This record gives sequence, C-alpha cells and structure tokens, in this order.
Amino acid sequence: MKILAIGGTGKVGSAVVKELVKRGTEVRALVRKKDSDSRMLPGIETVEGDLLDPVSIDKALDGVDKLYLLNAVVPDELTQGLIAYDLAKNRKIQHIVYHSVFRADHFKDVPHFASKLTIESALREFELPFTIIRPNYFFQNDESLKDPLTKAGVYPMPLGPNGISAVDVRDIAEASAIALTSKGHEGKTYNLNGPDVLSGPLAAQIWTELLGKEVRYAGDDMDAFEQQMRQRAPSWSAFDMRMMFQGYLERGFVAEAGDVEALTKMLGHPPRRYQDFARETAASWEAQKQPLAQSRAGSA
Repeated sequence: MKILAIGGTGKVGSAVVKELVKRGTEVRALVRKKDSDSRMLPGIETVEGDLLDPVSIDKALDGVDKLYLLNAVVPDELTQGLIAYDLAKNRKIQHIVYHSVFRADHFKDVPHFASKLTIESALREFELPFTIIRPNYFFQNDESLKDPLTKAGVYPMPLGPNGISAVDVRDIAEASAIALTSKGHEGKTYNLNGPDVLSGPLAAQIWTELLGKEVRYAGDDMDAFEQQMRQRAPSWSAFDMRMMFQGYLERGFVAEAGDVEALTKMLGHPPRRYQDFARETAASWEAQKQPLAQSRAGSA
C-alpha cells in the first residue's frame, strides 16, 4: 500500500509520515521544492508539486492507493483542497483522510474553517471513501512562545477564561495513521481533543510553575492580538487568526461528549496532557541554553 501525504513536511504532516513509517507503510510526500526533502525521513519518496497545478498533483497521485490531505491555511485553501480531492476522486483511490478542524460547522465566519467545511461537504457528496479528522488547537503551537514566556513573562494566546480542549500533534498523527492503515474508519468524522480544558489563566499558571518565574495571561483584547499578529504574518492571516480566537471566546472550543473516550479507544492510550507537553518543552529550552553557555565559557 502506498500513501501520498500532502502537507507531509509541516509540523503535523511530518508527524503523520513518521507514524505511517512505523506501521510499515510506503509513503510518498508532496513537496513544493526539492530542498524540502531534507526535512523528510530518510528513505521517504518525495515528489515536487504545487496544489494549484493539477498536472503536478495528478502525477503525484499516480500509483497511490490512499491520500492524506492537509493543505495549508492560505487565501486559496479551498481551491487547493478541491483540486487535490477532485483528482483523487477521478483516480478512484481507495481512501482519503482529510485534516479539517474541530467545530468547523460552528465557525463559518472564520475563513480557513469555512474552506475546510466546504471540502468536508464535497467529501460527503461523492462515493470516494473518506475519513475526516477534526483536531482542536495544537499544543505544539506554543513551542513558538519561548521569548514571550521566558523573557517577557507573558502567555499571549487569547484562549479565554473558559478554555479549549487543546490536543497534542503526536495524538493527531497517530489517529491519522490509524485511520489510513486500519479498517472501520470509512465515512467517519473524529473530533480530536485533549483530556483537559486549557484556559489562558491556566496556561499562564502551568508555565509559571515550570519556569520558576511569574507568567501572566495577556488577556482577551482581540484588537491588540490582531495588531501583534500583523507584525509577523500577512494582514489576511492576522485577521483570520483573530476571528478564530474570537470564536473560541464567543462559541467555545471544548470537547463534546464522548470525544476523549473515542480518541482514547482509537489510540489505545489516553490523549497526552498539556502539562506534560509544557514540561518537555521547558526542558528542551533549558537544554538549548547549556551548549551556548559552554561555548561562551570556552571563548572567554
């Protein structure tokens, strides 16, 4: 069995590829440029392509049995996703696992949620066997918060006081690989949620304890959040993220009844906890400081 991984070089997709390899699956990964090969596991077949170029995607699908589809949050996400899906449908591949987002149908005003919901609708409209995974906010998004947490003492993500059921990328990857390599998942939609509700104040408290210094929650000022996002992302993306987090505050993003139990059964173990992820991340940040300190001492 050969699986094409679209999105296989990203944070989640690369973890999915690792899980597929663990299960002895032959994987082909779509890359935009050949220099992306360096981010793949040794021995993984790569093919260069562009999701806006149907010819290159059709070539990438040649000889493939199944498809893992995770297309990036971009202005033309809907077009990219439908091109890949339509070509897979035309080739009558055995199964597609589509990476959507939790509660997509409750966030129709958020651009990238709306794109995913439309692609979900297309999957349900036709006869190609599919599985939809709907993950919550990823723990690993917070790996980028090293400077705000360790230097400014601020947890900046506006998760709100009620919180969300954030999930570990490793659990998403396992669930995706299981859906691709075992029977009984066709036509199903899985909400992938973590076991705990992570609020903004709770996240700040967790990091305070781990870092041994006060970390405060930045609060829920969405105008300020969008302005900060514009400093490191295009304006459309900053607005998209603002609408997503605003939706968390207004409509909630907490696991539905049975979600955690279903994921536990699927994985064969409980979903990972944010506290454990944060502890691992803090330890890795500390380990990164030691070689730097030794280098400075050696040059003194």
